[in-house]
Amino acid sequence: MRDTYGRALRTGAVVAAGMALLAGCSPGDGGGDGKPPRSTPSTSASGTPTPSPTASGRVVTLDPKKAPRTAGEAKRLALAVVAGPDAWGPEYVERSPFLSAPGSWPVLDEHCTWEAGSLPGSVLYSVTAYSEIPAAGGKGVVRVAATVTIHRTGSDAGWEMAETLEEALRCTDQRLREGERISGLTSVSPPYDDQSTTDDLIVERGSYLNDAFEKPQFYTWLQTRIGQVSFATVVKGAPGYTEAKTTDAQVRANVIMQDRVKKQWGAQS
Repeated sequence: MRDTYGRALRTGAVVAAGMALLAGCSPGDGGGDGKPPRSTPSTSASGTPTPSPTASGRVVTLDPKKAPRTAGEAKRLALAVVAGPDAWGPEYVERSPFLSAPGSWPVLDEHCTWEAGSLPGSVLYSVTAYSEIPAAGGKGVVRVAATVTIHRTGSDAGWEMAETLEEALRCTDQRLREGERISGLTSVSPPYDDQSTTDDLIVERGSYLNDAFEKPQFYTWLQTRIGQVSFATVVKGAPGYTEAKTTDAQVRANVIMQDRVKKQWGAQS
């Protein structure tokens, strides 16, 4: 627990630095729990897709003997790892439905609208758990989600991280579903120090617009990777809450998922 707390503090500091950097680029009050658990294709200046660099310059890998190789093994790992309300904090409860449908994989179309797609061949299994802080005391509902995606290889997971970085460039405004949008989306991959225990980290920020709210709310997306496994935690803001209120819970949920995958499959760093 002490190690988890210490790493949460270190990760939180990096996330805070990333958000501070993005704050100068993001309009309004920021964004929300945001997009579905899927990234868009990334491209280099020449237009060629490029994987994201290893943040710490080190390699963090799962024990080869324990790493998932089949969809069944990946499913068991993902369900054991994905963060429910217990990982976010005592105020959070399960949303209904709590887990995403098996095989679901949203894609961002050419019009920057999220639609249902099929699970790509590079992914063994992916699951999203939905939680929330219920509306109370004049405050709105804060909706959050945690996603675990098990790729076939670490390289495949690296490509997903690169795709996530690109989506804010391709679609700064995105339609989540009827009555919900993200606006002014920006993303950054802050540098890690030599104590990093993940291969990559991405922070995204923007404005969450919901027809039920009078004003834009904050949006934050935190995604990390260990080997072939990527973890994402997202928050949709609501009236009565500040970004600072949910950031600690978001970082904690992400770090807890990292610890769970290491316990389940003996990740080494």
